[in-house]
Amino acid sequence: MKKFINCKAASLALILAMVFMTAGCGASGGSSAGGGTSADGTQESSAAGDGASTDNASGEKIVNIGITDSLGGMNPLTNDQTWVNKYAIGLQFLPLLDLDEDLNFQPMLADSVTTEDNRNFIVHIDENAAWSDGTPVTAEDVEFTFLRLASPVIANPTLMLYAFEGVNDDGFVEEGAESVEGVKVLDEKTVQFTTKYPIALTTFQNTYAFYLHTLPKHILGQYSEEELSTLDWFNHPDVVSGPYRVTAYDVDHYISYTANEQYWKGAPKIEKLNFNILDSSQIYAGLQSGEIDVTHHTMTAIPQEDYENIEALENVSVVYGSPVTNQSVFIQTANIPDERVRQALVYAIDRNQILEQLMKGHGEIVDGFLSSASPFYDESIIPMAYDPEKAKALLAEAGWDGSQTLRFYVNSGDGTFVNAAQAMAAQWTAVGIKTEIQTVDLATLMTIAGTTDYDLFAVQYTYAPVDPYPDIAWLLGGEGSWTGYGNEEINEALAATQTSGSIEEMKQYYSVVDKKVQEEVPMFSAYIISGQGAVNKRLTGVNANVYGFFINVHEWDIAE
Repeated sequence: MKKFINCKAASLALILAMVFMTAGCGASGGSSAGGGTSADGTQESSAAGDGASTDNASGEKIVNIGITDSLGGMNPLTNDQTWVNKYAIGLQFLPLLDLDEDLNFQPMLADSVTTEDNRNFIVHIDENAAWSDGTPVTAEDVEFTFLRLASPVIANPTLMLYAFEGVNDDGFVEEGAESVEGVKVLDEKTVQFTTKYPIALTTFQNTYAFYLHTLPKHILGQYSEEELSTLDWFNHPDVVSGPYRVTAYDVDHYISYTANEQYWKGAPKIEKLNFNILDSSQIYAGLQSGEIDVTHHTMTAIPQEDYENIEALENVSVVYGSPVTNQSVFIQTANIPDERVRQALVYAIDRNQILEQLMKGHGEIVDGFLSSASPFYDESIIPMAYDPEKAKALLAEAGWDGSQTLRFYVNSGDGTFVNAAQAMAAQWTAVGIKTEIQTVDLATLMTIAGTTDYDLFAVQYTYAPVDPYPDIAWLLGGEGSWTGYGNEEINEALAATQTSGSIEEMKQYYSVVDKKVQEEVPMFSAYIISGQGAVNKRLTGVNANVYGFFINVHEWDIAE
């Protein structure tokens, strides 16, 4: 899942996009998800059993996507932008761009995003882009959406836009503002974004264009900002720009969509699409029976012990994603200020053993933020090796007396890492570090992350291979960030990535960051995941790679 939480990072005042691929709390019970309320107020079932592999009374083409992530809501103005929420919302309200499997940005609502000076970004909306009621999507829609996202009344704490001219340093505009200097409508289909300081094109694309889900001004302009914060319309919108719209929704169990027959890129071939929230232990059985047609790396945490069983299914094609999901462990440096203790935490654990035993080697070990999937990865940085004796020596040097118990918060929905955390805790105990593992659901974990009331916590986090800058700048943004850690050398290197002229130069700057992180350990990677995804063989056109999953969802079909 991708999370989008932002804060000023030292001198780098830039929006900070966080990309999580987290496994949230799954629903308990069977694979049937229960009932919910449709757009017309009637009760509907979740269609959990109406998969592509089974017939249904209506003869409609239905696809069920099994997910283990929790949902945060369908309102783009208040959503936290985890991956599952981004997808759930993006099926209705397209982003400007999306990232494909080859890590290239592809047009969605916009057909181009350009800049000549890394401060003024020209976004052109596709001439054919239209709302489902036939109204053209315009630059005014984009401006309207931006202003509501920056509204202090709506006050979304997860999306701060202070990088733009005219936006206050807190990421908000003045209450009731109908324009802002940093967003100008040039013509019906063109809008110009202007930042306060240079940022890379990839940063604008990945941090803004990737997440800005444009809303229809002609429908929502009648509502106050207070009303928009809680508007039920978002749970069953009648006007959308994307290929689907929600017809039934239960935050704990499912989302049911029906095709937008007026989709301007072509009517979807699959009439109904369902997200069914399941416990991870239910995924294998659902794939086997055909009740689940698709799982995806960013929304579905498949227990490693089920990998081989799923590989053996005759009705399923399995795809292992590129190693982009970082099982990150963040350290609140305000509570563990001695870097020797933080180093000892890494030397004390056998990460290779954990990777082999729990992930069957489907991944890699790195130090820092970047994996081998990134063009900026520095293969010369050798990960810290398992060395419990060195860990003990560092602890002794730091004066660690073993009396402190570290609070380690872990996502309860990720069973594999719960097991990994227990293995790590045992290895820490062996060198004299006591830990208390707290398993909490994703929503609670994210709440804790915004405080200092923890010593360590772990989430699956995808640092965008083409643009890790916003994530790193936030996470190492000093007081108020998840780590509480800041470093001027890192700040300078990060700033340089935004004006660098080549991939090789940017690689050098990111190498500075990863080396410093390895040295001072405000966070570490337990392992990088190459996760398993699965697609029922009766489906065609489905891209099961990490990126680009829904770009062509309107072309998905069921083979006869």
